Amino acid sequence: MLQQRSMRMLSSLSHCAPRRAAAPISASLRCRRAYSIHADASVGTTIQDIDPTKLTITKTSTPKDLLPPEELVFGRNFSDHMLSLEWTASQGWLAPRITPYQNLSLDPATCVFHYAFECFEGMKAYKDKDGNIRLFRPDRNMARLNKSSTRIALPSFDADAMIDLIGQFVKTDKRFIPDARGYSLYLRPTMIGTQRTLGVGPPASALLYVIASPVGPYYPTGFKAVSLEATDYAVRAWPGGVGDKKLGANYAPCIVPQMQAASRGFHQNLWLFGEEEYVTEVGTMNLFAAIKNKETGQPELLTAPLDGTILEGVTRDSILGPRTRATGAKGLERGRTQVYHEGDIGCRR
Repeated sequence: MLQQRSMRMLSSLSHCAPRRAAAPISASLRCRRAYSIHADASVGTTIQDIDPTKLTITKTSTPKDLLPPEELVFGRNFSDHMLSLEWTASQGWLAPRITPYQNLSLDPATCVFHYAFECFEGMKAYKDKDGNIRLFRPDRNMARLNKSSTRIALPSFDADAMIDLIGQFVKTDKRFIPDARGYSLYLRPTMIGTQRTLGVGPPASALLYVIASPVGPYYPTGFKAVSLEATDYAVRAWPGGVGDKKLGANYAPCIVPQMQAASRGFHQNLWLFGEEEYVTEVGTMNLFAAIKNKETGQPELLTAPLDGTILEGVTRDSILGPRTRATGAKGLERGRTQVYHEGDIGCRR
């Protein structure tokens, strides 16, 4: 939770501070037309969908040592195995495999290297208080991965079948799930186009794989609050683009602004959009503002609407329901409302 006394103070965090007293809480962008591209789920017609019954498991002969939680760095250590599924336009999804963690062998002309046919997800496996293994709303992650893959002409897949396979993969590497509170096994499903071609077109082959990494807090500050720079000198996403898809191509262009923010002492960018400097989201998470409505006196939890310019966060979706019911706050996706009230600013991945 990043706590600030007001949105006005939040704006003052920026090296290039907004010219207005406060930024709106987001992006009803006053477009004259509705930008919408809904890729057909049948892109790359699937002759054979994923079949979990055909899974083969080959276990490693050289298991890795487990690191103590305090030595874990986010995304640097990996479990013993990986889950892989190949797809071709002529055969559909081939038999899934769990194998020892290994390098990929790809031709230099593979289309993912040249035209960014790549999308991914981020999800976690936890242990509950009784030691049972839990996944947090994996159906939402799989729905988002399908949404991302079909937008860039990669194949769709049966979400339930993929969740089944991920569950078997997690069980295979369950010893890598940390027991410490706040720690988990981070799962990274990734899909890439693998056709060997320099031609620009839908890939005729693809690879869907899942790797796992035991992790603690994302930032070096641990579980403490992070600082944000209100960034108005670069744009992360725009109407009609792919800012609501989890594509690798969305992240690389944001690294230089993140480095610039870091050079001024901030952990992340708070992305503003347009001349109005609408508040959208943070580099690695959605944004919430907890305020007290001046007119009604009731608490409200505000966040940017799903207008195609922000990622549809799984935690965001979860907070808008249970959190607001538990606190009595009204959950709102607010577009043009200016927030001058004192309140808390919260970021959630």
